[in-house]
Amino acid sequence: MVIKKSLLMIYLFIVLLVGCATTAPVRPALKEDLKIPVGKIEGNQFTGIRYPFNVSILSHWKMTTEFPDFLEELGYDKPSPTDREQTELYVFNPLTQSNVQIDFSPANPGFLPSQGMMEALVGAGARSLKEEWEEEGVRVETGPTEAVILKGLQYAAKKYATYAIKDVKREQGWIYGFTEPYQIFILYVILEREGSNDRQDIRKILDSFEVIPKK
Repeated sequence: MVIKKSLLMIYLFIVLLVGCATTAPVRPALKEDLKIPVGKIEGNQFTGIRYPFNVSILSHWKMTTEFPDFLEELGYDKPSPTDREQTELYVFNPLTQSNVQIDFSPANPGFLPSQGMMEALVGAGARSLKEEWEEEGVRVETGPTEAVILKGLQYAAKKYATYAIKDVKREQGWIYGFTEPYQIFILYVILEREGSNDRQDIRKILDSFEVIPKK
């Protein structure tokens, strides 16, 4: 799937950057314990347990820690329990299928973050998607690479691409961030439907996102 390949491109690029960054550990090795619950959903609020982040949604959106079936129709592969990369939270508008996926992972002990690295990672995702879709004759336009501010993150960058599938215009965006000792990857997709305000809604959802350091 095109989207799956783009995600794989980012993960491979992360490995390359980490390998080139340093040979000496700069933090203890952390392991993701999948036995720990992801978090709890109470009304419109998610509170993380496995990773310390909170986010809230609007009343007409939904969120779940389980893979929504409609994502397969949009080009995502359903993860297996043994996958190393696990998305912690899925947020979506059930009427339009616009969605946000939030993924945390422990940073490699040798990973040296910087704003430039965040920007390089989101750029890699956009280039990969553009190349793959244009091979199939779909025109893709990419937006600028931008630094973004999300509560609790030391570094974060965003890039997006727009294209149309079956006469439905999509905006796919990548946000890659870091706060010690975690890497945070947020992927969003806006399917433009008449009468919807998904772009503004997603902006509000991301404004509510916050990483709270564990005491």
